[in-house]
Amino acid sequence: RISLKCFHCGTELFFVDRISLREECPQCRNDVHVCKNCAFYDAKVYNECRESSAEVVREKERANHCDFFQAGSALGGGGKSKEDLLKAAEDKA
Repeated sequence: RISLKCFHCGTELFFVDRISLREECPQCRNDVHVCKNCAFYDAKVYNECRESSAEVVREKERANHCDFFQAGSALGGGGKSKEDLLKAAEDKA
């Protein structure tokens, strides 16, 4: 059984064995098989992905065919989003 939180609305989602490319969050209707729901997503690293063999994905909030996708927590394992990090940097300047 697979569980994750939607990156967009935080709804807890459950899946039997895998997350298909066409899965949508029933609450907000956003795609589920996206970078921001992946365990490898990390806004602080190159290409925002900790899997070095993964292809570059430009749209992190849209469904993609990445073979390395693994369900993670909301915003993957990376914690704060890229926007949050940029705002924090600007606030310190």
